[in-house]
Amino acid sequence: MFEPAARPPSALAARCGRALLSPWSRFALLVLVLVAAGCCVLVLQPQRMLAAGWPPHVGGAGAVALFAVAYGLCTAAFVPRPILNLAAGALFATQAGLVAALAGTVLGAGVSFGLVRMLGQDALRPLLRGRWLTAADGQLSRHGFRSMMALRLFPGVPFAAANYCAAVSRMGWVPFLLATGAGSVPNTLAYVVAGGSASSPTSPAFVIAMGFIVLSGVGAAALAWHKRHRLRRG
Repeated sequence: MFEPAARPPSALAARCGRALLSPWSRFALLVLVLVAAGCCVLVLQPQRMLAAGWPPHVGGAGAVALFAVAYGLCTAAFVPRPILNLAAGALFATQAGLVAALAGTVLGAGVSFGLVRMLGQDALRPLLRGRWLTAADGQLSRHGFRSMMALRLFPGVPFAAANYCAAVSRMGWVPFLLATGAGSVPNTLAYVVAGGSASSPTSPAFVIAMGFIVLSGVGAAALAWHKRHRLRRG
């Protein structure tokens, strides 16, 4: 009896490498990373540190930069941006708080976009079926900057969901980041101003900021309702 020849180690290593780098293996790694990030937020609650105050020995531009990095990582780990924007306003006032919040917004969006683009796009793109999904994918792929600008200006779509949808589409990095930074300015500014003037809830700045937040939410709901009915009629 002849025994089958042993598989060469190089061929076995190649097969293992292909299996580990397959689209669904990378997607499983993406899910693991996102679940781990969410668990860390639930256990450590980094948003409480950012909202409660800042270490007294950290100040100036270094504090703004450190807050922006922490903001970006928290955003990528599903911490709600309104909480972080209010914290930025409370800690740094309007100008520095807006810079820190916008920098953190772009950083967090870039981290989320990069993770899904590298680990999840190949597995998820074949699943884009149905009228709504294909329409959204086509809009983001063909009109990336304009579409993402609209999503950021009207906060009806959750921040993380918009990041993931853009990453699965064929939208480019540059229009995604530029639209995120520019489109996030009005809503972010409103929350930062509200956070900075929260100690004076009757002040004009706080009232105007809260009014803008409410009106933008109503506008987002109305736009979503209009788009939904257009898709139904189409």
